[in-house]
Amino acid sequence: MQLRADALDAHLGKPLAPLYVISSDEHLLALEAADKIRKVARAQGLSEREVLQVDRSFKWGELTAANNEQSLFGDRKLIELRLPTGKPGKEGGQALQQYAANPNPDNVTLISLPKLDWATAKAAWVGTLQKSAVYIEIPLIERNQLPGWISTRLAAQRQSAEREAISFIAERVEGNLLAAHQEIQKLGLLHGDGKLSFEQVHDAVLNVARYDVFKLNEAMLAGDVARLVRMLDGLQGEGEALPLVLWAVADEIRTLLKIKAAMEQGQSAGALLKQYRIWGPREKLMEPALRRLSMATLEAAVQQAAQVDRLVKGLRAPALAGDAWDAMRQLTLNVARGR
Repeated sequence: MQLRADALDAHLGKPLAPLYVISSDEHLLALEAADKIRKVARAQGLSEREVLQVDRSFKWGELTAANNEQSLFGDRKLIELRLPTGKPGKEGGQALQQYAANPNPDNVTLISLPKLDWATAKAAWVGTLQKSAVYIEIPLIERNQLPGWISTRLAAQRQSAEREAISFIAERVEGNLLAAHQEIQKLGLLHGDGKLSFEQVHDAVLNVARYDVFKLNEAMLAGDVARLVRMLDGLQGEGEALPLVLWAVADEIRTLLKIKAAMEQGQSAGALLKQYRIWGPREKLMEPALRRLSMATLEAAVQQAAQVDRLVKGLRAPALAGDAWDAMRQLTLNVARGR
């Protein structure tokens, strides 16, 4: 059965199921969920723990052997299977299906997976695990959810902060939830219960954001200039490859241009977003951006992206001044501002 992460605590008040799966790219939340299962397993008498890491040298018979092998002391045991790629291959997929079909009631197995891509999520072995195991899929904490998540974590340690302080923390830890957790814990150690001032938060919280090049487009689509500049500065500071940044931004601009052109010919925005397979947070940002941006702005942005590409390649770009990163900032700002 599939279980929401926020329902795990209630579920763990009962005897453990034989098989659990945690699938997530949010490493902190996946680790916390796994720790809860481990703690309950120990409390319910599973005193032995065996960890299997799937890599190139891994043999799938090891999983079956671990499940059938009796503990040295006759105790029940927790078996952890870690599949960091999320792709077990044909042999592994068959092994997982067989394993899920014949669980050992004396043991508990915890399988850890990353977030699965669309094609892998449709595989037969995933479907079998979703039916046979307690399957916990933990989504990423998106940027707009981060302030609420921070407030909840502060409240758990009997602290709170004004909105400006919460926003400050979110800006500093964006894309790095583990660092956010550590900074919140630090605030708990430095200050007692109660409401934190902005000065207390400012003095304690480091700038530990990790910026995702593909999240950059979200800031551009939303017209969030402050976040856009902060992310570009962060990407440059982290040594991100500028060709990758340009590719992601230029591809988004070309998509906007294609959809805008089709809309001007009478096609509906909703149908076009489906056609171009745009959904989730990006879908919510795309429609307002399309209303804000004109054809002339998008056509100029495509030409400007070509000029930035010349700079990236070390060629002259007469229409642009400054270095390639400066040109990249100007390109994204023009789209964010609708110019």
